[in-house]
Amino acid sequence: MTWQDFPEILKALQFDDEPAGGSLVICKDGQEVVNTSIGKARLDDDGDWHDKRLSVNFSIGKGVMATLMAVLVSQGMLDYDTPICHYWSEFGVNDKQNITPRHILTHTSGLFDVASISQELHELTDWQVMTTKVAQMSPTIPKGQDKQSYASAYSALVSGWILGGLVERVTKMPLQTALDEYLAKPLGVVGQMYWGLPSDKLDKIAKPLRYFTDETTKRKPTLKPDTPQMLDTLADFTVSSLWQDKLDKDNKELNTTNINKLYFDTTKMNLVNYKNALMPNGRDGLAYHTQQVLQAIIPAANGVSTAHALAVMYAMHANGGTYNGQTLITPDVLDDIRQVRVDGFDAVMPANMRWRSGFHRLFSLQNTPNAYGHMGYNGSVAFCDPDRAMSFAFIHNFDTTMLNDMRQFVLMETAIGL
Repeated sequence: MTWQDFPEILKALQFDDEPAGGSLVICKDGQEVVNTSIGKARLDDDGDWHDKRLSVNFSIGKGVMATLMAVLVSQGMLDYDTPICHYWSEFGVNDKQNITPRHILTHTSGLFDVASISQELHELTDWQVMTTKVAQMSPTIPKGQDKQSYASAYSALVSGWILGGLVERVTKMPLQTALDEYLAKPLGVVGQMYWGLPSDKLDKIAKPLRYFTDETTKRKPTLKPDTPQMLDTLADFTVSSLWQDKLDKDNKELNTTNINKLYFDTTKMNLVNYKNALMPNGRDGLAYHTQQVLQAIIPAANGVSTAHALAVMYAMHANGGTYNGQTLITPDVLDDIRQVRVDGFDAVMPANMRWRSGFHRLFSLQNTPNAYGHMGYNGSVAFCDPDRAMSFAFIHNFDTTMLNDMRQFVLMETAIGL
């Protein structure tokens, strides 16, 4: 298996949800070694996937925010352990006076329940309304828990408004301007990272198959797990031997459910906490590919970026915080953000996330103790592995979730194994 095999691997991962597709970019030692794309991002003449195709990547944007924060800390504009109310006085109410950026980045603040502050679409898509609401909200204990029984509670939506509001206050810039000035420009990726999509980009962004013809349609994801084609394809990949070795000795069947169990323990998922954190307005959550939500600023969940930009950003992480000879993240700050701050089961996500300051562990069955990044709700993922001097970005418009789609694990485990 070599880097040259990835186009064929990605092609084989187009199942019954084609013509949707995605883009994969991998850098090694700061050099691009894989750049391959498959399928359609949109049904128009310029609709093919490529490495600079904009896409909603959901929580991958948390890694972008954490990187922006690290740059600001490196420049002395912000401190991880200084209470947020030092920078944002309105935040220091309702038992939040001691909450720091570190608490938000490690999901240990108790500020995760978005359903407690708003369930209305017109509010959730209004930046000023939501930053005001998160400044006034109170910490809560996850359902079924007490203060000692959980390590973290994933703040799937609330964290973005808090951190974005903080960035605006310390930079004295609108959030997108700060993102461009402190991160996108130094990385050479202006126009490839957004929180709140500009109107002139709406006809360029990738959309899932169900939105190709009608953006109001809402139904279950189109991928049918465990079709004969899918099972045969998964069994043919090199990674299948890794999965087989890790599967329960009494149930070696290679299917989506069993593979998923190797990465997540859904038996421990508290659906009340999950919905409160991720789904403020009902069972299906927000319709992220509609125009109203695309143009809203929801930094923790509707980050838009390209595979190229994400691979470059994490290549900078893997290269000691430096890109093109310019240090964006100082060595002391980089060492700080790489430290595991939370080691224990999350009250919202069905896993031990091993939270760094804004990043979670790599969900790999191989030896990757120092790898970190962030996945997105649809199974997109971007990360770096400093030990391998590697960065990885896989984004797509397959209509799936991270809990029912094995594509990211095929690609990631293959890359890690090289």
